[in-house]
Amino acid sequence: MPFFIIVIGASAGGHDALCKLAATLPRHLHAAIFIVLHISSKGNDNFIVNQLQKYTSMHCELATEGLSIKPGHIYVASVDHHLILKAGAMHITKGPPENRWRPSIDVLFRSAAAYYTERVIGIVLTGLLDDGTAGMQAIKRCGGTCIVQEPREAAYPDMPQSVLNNAMVDFILPVAGMIEAIQYTIVNKTPVDAEVPDDIRAEAALLEKFNVKAD
Repeated sequence: MPFFIIVIGASAGGHDALCKLAATLPRHLHAAIFIVLHISSKGNDNFIVNQLQKYTSMHCELATEGLSIKPGHIYVASVDHHLILKAGAMHITKGPPENRWRPSIDVLFRSAAAYYTERVIGIVLTGLLDDGTAGMQAIKRCGGTCIVQEPREAAYPDMPQSVLNNAMVDFILPVAGMIEAIQYTIVNKTPVDAEVPDDIRAEAALLEKFNVKAD
């Protein structure tokens, strides 16, 4: 059975939320996880990887250009680079910021939706403004599953609340309860190759065309 693709977006307050979520993840989860966390372009992405590794037995590493995607792994987007998914591999690019950020949550989510359709589980955690909303809309339109942090629990509720206001959501949960929804989806959902809407397919093509791969 093909493994699932879990994409997670977080911004302000996201470090603590991600560590809390990582602590619930079993080592042999039948999924690969990709994380975009908004941090300064001068921030230390290796620090994020090392912090997450303290909380989980899943293997954590920075997303790297052309790296094959493996289940049971957590891949963290590099500082000041977009993370784009394609069939079986990931691409690291230096395209323009989207929603004021590079990496952008929407960029990751839309590319995942276009290539992995019903196998995608999107999660939006705490953060300011609305990055991730358009991406969650794309995930849902391609047959994926959408999970948002309960806004009342989030340190900064803007991002999860924006998703709730603008997209269909499957689960609204505290971080500690998300693993149950993840496992339920993996066990009970039988993915098929869902049809990708033309506009989402076109957006994915534009992402590839106008995002230059990092050296």
